[in-house]
Amino acid sequence: MFRSLCFPIRGGDHASHYREIMTDQHRDGHDQHAGHDEPTGRDKHAGHANHHEHMVADFRKRFWVSLILTVPILVLAPMIQTFLGLGDSIRFAGDTWLLWAFSSTVFFYGGWPFLKGLFNEMKGAKPGMMTLIAIAITTAYVYSTAVVFGLEGKMFFWELATLIDVMLVGHWIEMRSVMGASRALEELARLMPSEAHRIGEDGQIMDIPLGELREDDRILIKPGEKVPADSDVIDGHSSVNEAMLTGESVPVSKAAGDTVIGGSINGEGALTVVVRKTGADSFLSQVITLVKEAQESKSKTQDLANRAAVWLTIVALGGGAVTLFVWLMVMGADFAFALERTVTVMVIACPHALGLAVPLVVAVSTALAAGNGLLIRDRTAFEAARNLNAILFDKTGTLTEGRFGVTDTLVFGTDFHPERIVELAAAVEAHSEHPIAQGVVQAVNTPLPVGDFQAIPGKGAEGTVDGHRVQVVSPGYVRGLGHEITDPRFEELSGQGKTVVFVLVDGAVVGALALADVIRPESKEALAELKAMGIKTMMLTGDNAKVAKWVSDEIGLDEYFAEVLPNEKSAKVKEIQSRGLTVAMTGDGVNDAPALAQADVGIAIGAGTDVAVETADIVLVRSSPKDVAAIVRLSKATYRKMVQNLWWAAGYNILAIPVAAGVLYSYGILLGPAAGAALMSVSTVVVAVNARMLRLDRE
Repeated sequence: MFRSLCFPIRGGDHASHYREIMTDQHRDGHDQHAGHDEPTGRDKHAGHANHHEHMVADFRKRFWVSLILTVPILVLAPMIQTFLGLGDSIRFAGDTWLLWAFSSTVFFYGGWPFLKGLFNEMKGAKPGMMTLIAIAITTAYVYSTAVVFGLEGKMFFWELATLIDVMLVGHWIEMRSVMGASRALEELARLMPSEAHRIGEDGQIMDIPLGELREDDRILIKPGEKVPADSDVIDGHSSVNEAMLTGESVPVSKAAGDTVIGGSINGEGALTVVVRKTGADSFLSQVITLVKEAQESKSKTQDLANRAAVWLTIVALGGGAVTLFVWLMVMGADFAFALERTVTVMVIACPHALGLAVPLVVAVSTALAAGNGLLIRDRTAFEAARNLNAILFDKTGTLTEGRFGVTDTLVFGTDFHPERIVELAAAVEAHSEHPIAQGVVQAVNTPLPVGDFQAIPGKGAEGTVDGHRVQVVSPGYVRGLGHEITDPRFEELSGQGKTVVFVLVDGAVVGALALADVIRPESKEALAELKAMGIKTMMLTGDNAKVAKWVSDEIGLDEYFAEVLPNEKSAKVKEIQSRGLTVAMTGDGVNDAPALAQADVGIAIGAGTDVAVETADIVLVRSSPKDVAAIVRLSKATYRKMVQNLWWAAGYNILAIPVAAGVLYSYGILLGPAAGAALMSVSTVVVAVNARMLRLDRE
């Protein structure tokens, strides 16, 4: 599952050369695993990370060895000796052969990654940047070697050595930047502990490797330890830090009946849990799989960059040939000068920056999103999010919490205050399992004790609290006792679609509680953020029009659709799309599946530990509508970075090729191969750094 994670830019054709210049030992290492059991995701990811760290180290080693050998090459180079005014003072018999030996070592050892890249690109019939570099250094080396063996001309050994040095250091820095793009995923892979404390049938605790954990195992999680697997808490109370998994910085309180996610960090208390999911079924594994798929998927912008890079390669090769012809046949320059211009053109035109412009941003944005609980499954849909005109929200579980809660408290008379009314009602309702009753109970921290509890079938419940007979009943029960309900607030609350229950103490009506599906605190903020971006906010709900209107008025929706059946939601999405709007649908990913599939962008919100929502393009781990706004902002920011990188990379090459060819020679501006390589490498590094500067503003 982790196999492709270490190179998240795999979708880019021009980025693939990094994998193709692996050593044979690297490749053999993969083959050796073929006959063994499948290693754990953590082991596989760590193994691949080590391979790529080895590759970075290999470039670093080749650079330093080549740089050291470049020193005697510069000292022995006739042109450098003349430039420094040394004349023949340091010349000696056989110095040219020594210069050739040092240069040959740099060419074959330092230039090996590029020569191997040439072979791989030719083998795949996809000439690219490695082809350009290899042709440039090979041309310089072969021509200079011919001069050593008697051909009339000028040697390019010092230019060759410095060119390879610059290329190696550029690739070294570039690869470090590429690897840095997947740091968030590497951190995810390292979240799992190596061992777990399994509790046996006899109560004995045994430390076992993580790979031996099985579903329904009971395990102990000590304070400060990482949670070994997705589990249900059966005993204990603690706070758990899930920041690396959900992006939520505030620790979440956990007690019996709650779920803990593998990889999260336990707080101050010990927890006894039962394992529910391990391996590929776990939350963490699903997260990394989704992120891997997103990073490997090609976007339209990325395809554009890849096509541009292919054409640039053709232009570079053609431009080199034209440059050589013009300087030799038209301008009458000597072959050495014309060759230097040709080599410079091919080096400076290498589309490294263009090939990495989009893939690096894809890798960074996807990993950044994953670290903040925003899981991108479809890159094309994610890019489309920047152009959204309207977002449809499902009500229950999306804009609301999907549970009843007390929204209003009415007090009749002066003998009671609102808090007391709620306390008395919660004491009685604590013994009822009805959703309305549970909504009342959740309004207090600890319910008061109740005695002589009795249910009133279809009407409510009653019991003795602090020596008083307390009844929590329906309006119909109150009217049946002969009480008239004349308070206008009751009609207003009922008109909003809220459920109203009355509280009687010793037979007297002392107050009433209004309950409704609790609106998420962040819903209003989320809608305000989306409106500020010029996006219309709408709601779909199966509830009646009164409830829909109340929710709409509370949070500031632009439009709502009430009494919509689940099978009618996709038709509503089509209806809104027919207005010419680009539409996103946000729901829980289950009964909203047809609407999620119909929308231009399907967003599953509040997925919790079940992240495998097949119909959604984007999965939001946290149950927060504000993350919808965060996705739109990230989509816009990602696209801006892509455009910036494309302009920088393509614009640089467009301007640099003529200069490298020597069009400004009459003004005294002339670039050598080494200078061209330095500028090309700077362009690539700027693109990599710019991609890594992408940030997600969640506020």
